[in-house]
Amino acid sequence: MSKRASKLGTKYLFVRSNRFKSRALWTMVASFLFISAAQPTAYGLEFPMTTSLSLPASANLTASVALNAEVDLSEGASLYTQLNQRTGLFASQMALAAAISQQVEMARTAVGAKKVAKEIMFNEYAWGADQFTCLNRLWTRESLWNYKSHNKSSGAHGIPQALPAIKMEIISSDWRTNPVTQIRWGLHYIELRYDSPCKAWAKFRRSNYY
Repeated sequence: MSKRASKLGTKYLFVRSNRFKSRALWTMVASFLFISAAQPTAYGLEFPMTTSLSLPASANLTASVALNAEVDLSEGASLYTQLNQRTGLFASQMALAAAISQQVEMARTAVGAKKVAKEIMFNEYAWGADQFTCLNRLWTRESLWNYKSHNKSSGAHGIPQALPAIKMEIISSDWRTNPVTQIRWGLHYIELRYDSPCKAWAKFRRSNYY
């Protein structure tokens, strides 16, 4: 066997081994992206068995394109550098999935939901503490920040009491079980219709709805 053939054979075994590791990593990421929810409410509303995780539009996910790229085996290509870069991208994806999962679990309590809402307000809407005070009053009156809150007579659902609840699908289809989906929809609705939480709260005080 020539020295060049031996070198190519070594590269093939190395790449094949790393593709196997890549499949295992993707399996771990995929299992991260589904959380067993199965939480029927006291109101008898049936929930699906899983909660999907919706990535914010601002997240930089262009790395996923690079993950599917073939490794360059051309003469002189930096094989180890390429594989190290892909390993780093896998780690970033898994870290992002873990952070989103942690945010969802935090928002399942009223205290956690307020913390998540405040963070999204400040970072994505540039609304300050005064606006959060109005939002807190509004959603405390509507649902006590309970993502399972459901009005049997009207069908309003979740932390922002969306009516009809199906409107929250513009954010994600997991609106029944994902409090972050509900919070994101509620803030989006307030911005579009009232411009700010304090204006939405003023409307609620006048009309008992917003």
